[in-house]
Amino acid sequence: MLVFLSLIWGITWPVMRIALNEIPPVTMRATATVLGAATYYVLCVAMRRRLLIRSPKVWAHIVIASLLNVVAFSLFSAFAQLAATTSRVAILAYTMPIWAVLLAWAFLGERPNRLQAIALLLCATGLGILIYPLAANGIPRGIVFAIAIGVCWAGGTVYLKWAQIQADQMGVGSWQLTVAAVILVVCMLIFDGRPHFSEVHPDGALATAWTGIASSGIAYALWFTIIRRLPAITASLGVLASPVIGVAGSFFILGEVPTGADMTGFALIFVASACVLLNRQKPRRVVRASVRP
Repeated sequence: MLVFLSLIWGITWPVMRIALNEIPPVTMRATATVLGAATYYVLCVAMRRRLLIRSPKVWAHIVIASLLNVVAFSLFSAFAQLAATTSRVAILAYTMPIWAVLLAWAFLGERPNRLQAIALLLCATGLGILIYPLAANGIPRGIVFAIAIGVCWAGGTVYLKWAQIQADQMGVGSWQLTVAAVILVVCMLIFDGRPHFSEVHPDGALATAWTGIASSGIAYALWFTIIRRLPAITASLGVLASPVIGVAGSFFILGEVPTGADMTGFALIFVASACVLLNRQKPRRVVRASVRP
């Protein structure tokens, strides 16, 4: 299941770029999220997962987590790919473990250890190598969007850890996708208007369907099943294969050829993320009122 999940998420990066060639970014992401939410809901029902949530406090946590984990990720990933190469976006999105260390330090009081500090330095060096050749007229917008993907994803992860939601995790995931689908559809109607799929070629339609059904619906169901059966670190390290597959897919599907600076930066960021996941320390207890939900 972990191999299958990594393949789905890795292949989705170049596939999503094909969809964006045909469909406006907000419309594409809204459509994909609706498909993903519907697929995920059907899988939850088939697996008999608990979907009922009655607490207003839990609903508030779900909405905030949805904005960070799904809405922000969806929009930033779409706009990043329109302004930067897919391989760069795929790698920069997976700086998430690095930002999670920094945010957990700031909001949960979990100090980074020595290896995590080295990982932060490696990530910063990798980002510098990636950005420097492109920054003659300032940091490119696509790179900013790509980094924002990792930051928001990390923020959503740390927020859920802080919130400690007492509910079925697959049910919580289903509602996150549903809330995100509603928000993105509203954004689509405001900024893009009603969708016009009659003008979309088959490859764009299939790419959008893959992004929604496979990457959101099936993949998230796989993820929540995997983390119940494998240690979290093992699962997270396995998913780090996704950006590697994304870079390879960008080369074979889109014809993107990474430069030497790209490959060096990719390698440093990948090693940094792996170091963080391999050496997670136990969180220190910090007496701080704001930490408690």
